[in-house]
Amino acid sequence: MKIAFNATSLLAPLTGIGQYSRQLALGLTQRPDLEPTFFYGSHWSPQLWSEPLPGAGKILPWLRSNLPFAYDLRRIVQSNRFCSSATTDRFDLYHEPNILPLPFEGPTVITVHDLSWIRYPESHPKERVAAMNRHFETGLLRASLILTDSAFVKNELIDLFQVKEEKICVAPLGVEPLFCPRSIQETGDTLARWKLKHGCYFLAVGTMEPRKNLQTALDAYARLPTSIRQHFPMVLSGMSGWNSSKLDGRIRNMAKDGTLINVGYVSRTDLAVLLAGATSLVFPSIYEGFGLPLLEAMACGVPVISSNAASMPEVVGETGVLLDPYDSDGMTMAMERFASSPEECRHLGRLGLERSRLFTWDACVSATVQAYYQTLGQIPFPS
Repeated sequence: MKIAFNATSLLAPLTGIGQYSRQLALGLTQRPDLEPTFFYGSHWSPQLWSEPLPGAGKILPWLRSNLPFAYDLRRIVQSNRFCSSATTDRFDLYHEPNILPLPFEGPTVITVHDLSWIRYPESHPKERVAAMNRHFETGLLRASLILTDSAFVKNELIDLFQVKEEKICVAPLGVEPLFCPRSIQETGDTLARWKLKHGCYFLAVGTMEPRKNLQTALDAYARLPTSIRQHFPMVLSGMSGWNSSKLDGRIRNMAKDGTLINVGYVSRTDLAVLLAGATSLVFPSIYEGFGLPLLEAMACGVPVISSNAASMPEVVGETGVLLDPYDSDGMTMAMERFASSPEECRHLGRLGLERSRLFTWDACVSATVQAYYQTLGQIPFPS
């Protein structure tokens, strides 16, 4: 089966959708029954890129913020490039892993990760919301089959757009072997770069933008007794996103006394070590279609303090602390409890580690390939 796969999300530093696209693409290349070809915005290649474009982490956000109609302009350019080569003579099926499909006359599978721009439009740039509203429903109608990361998003599509249930397949995300429990000796060298001690810091992971609700995490942390904050700094990891100037200012102020450390966007290897060495992951996002950092922390044997909204209970189950995303008092109490009770951290960490084994990229790839065969009305090739 010849697959056209839109890999443009791999050109920038990888966030959630980029990680999904990469892991899925890796899995597809290992299937003997598939022949994926990857579209990189301006050209096609059978090779999977391993690194983002140099400077993309700064250039792309600047273009989106300063170039009028950046979203529509990018879509027009990509559509023209895509259509020049994506034909039914060349490909059996097109998979769009990033919600909005480009024009293709043949069978099309799309992955819808979330509907955050509909539920929380104020947490996105207006241009992005407008572009999504213009193109999303048309893409749904054109899709032969829709993949979602969670049952929560599947139900959202049914409720908001009356998509037929049989047209949607749930393919939960997975976790890389890189994310695993590590000893003090294994984390020591990496943590020393930021003067961190294993098991003695809270970690928040995510792009610095309103939907991630990091302000609430900072409110909760600021209420901790000084003695705890001095021994358990708050570490932030993620690149700067849209409308983050207020948050950036607060981070600078809180960092002055050394109790808050912003490490920025780090490599996957460093992120795995940061997670494995943390007391807890604090993840107060107001909306997620899955919540990959939660699963990665659980796979490291680290307990999570998570929002109870959207898909996140689906990932965490009963292995972490689930709270209203704006319950900063509850988050303070949970952090204080974890700081004073290593036994509870270890217990919840073991439960999370066990649950994380239910989510694998192999299973995600298998469910996706089965969806391909279903779309074409064929019997799946044995995996």
